[in-house]
Amino acid sequence: MFEPPSPPQITVPAGSCDCHVHLFGPYDRYPLDRGRLYTPGLALAPDLFAMLDGGGIARAVLVQPSAYGTDNRCMLDALAQFPQRLRGIVVIDPATPVEDLARMHALGVRGTRLNLATPGGRPADETARMVERLAHAIAPLGWHLQTFIPLDIISAIAPLVKTLPVEVVFDHMGLAQAERGLAQPGLSTLLDLLASGRAWVKLSGTYRVSNDIYGNAQVTALARALIAANRDRVVWASDWPHVGTHPIRFEGEPPHAEYRRIDYGRLLTELGAWAGGDDVARILVRNPARLYGFA
Repeated sequence: MFEPPSPPQITVPAGSCDCHVHLFGPYDRYPLDRGRLYTPGLALAPDLFAMLDGGGIARAVLVQPSAYGTDNRCMLDALAQFPQRLRGIVVIDPATPVEDLARMHALGVRGTRLNLATPGGRPADETARMVERLAHAIAPLGWHLQTFIPLDIISAIAPLVKTLPVEVVFDHMGLAQAERGLAQPGLSTLLDLLASGRAWVKLSGTYRVSNDIYGNAQVTALARALIAANRDRVVWASDWPHVGTHPIRFEGEPPHAEYRRIDYGRLLTELGAWAGGDDVARILVRNPARLYGFA
């Protein structure tokens, strides 16, 4: 189902990490959440490792997808099986017992995700309350809080982010829209948070910030601005297996979501247009090692 990647047209350093991938299935062992908004096809660990190996990527960070809700078993079992190669970002209830969080940490979990973009968004004040509760729940473990929220909400909660007891990671370039340029509302706030050293951003989701799967000149300008804001606080990710668009509202069973057909090698090649020299190794190796606790 997944085609092998073309060879990346950049030198991929040893120890490189893809910081945002998902696993789905097998569903007889890891059933999807009943309240999900979409039904994905299978994306199993062998598929993931074939993709990583084809791109020369040694490590990956499993991110809990919304289709699994707070049932993290699929991810946790993979972490237990491949402890040297994988780390994880779970989705939890803030009231999760500390003993459960400690067991997740021992398996390689290094953060929790708050996804408020896929379900259709939340008001800024509600988002702020959720961010604060989660941050205090995970702070004793040294985890970070990963958020999938748009620029306007990032701007609204920016003062809170600077006071949190944990660092915050923003998914998919903060969902900035590349065609709106570097002066778009909210982007300067994201850049300031990066510069402060309290926030990180993932260089990922080119098809989420533009109409072009592999990016364009506007995406390149956006990525370069994020790197320039703080090259020690950016990481790269593919968003594999690239869940396609799906409706937020529907009747009956959740609709099937096709995977986008994307060449993993070309995604890596695009990073070479965004970062030069030592920054490629910084973004692919050193920054992820520090953020996710790899050796």
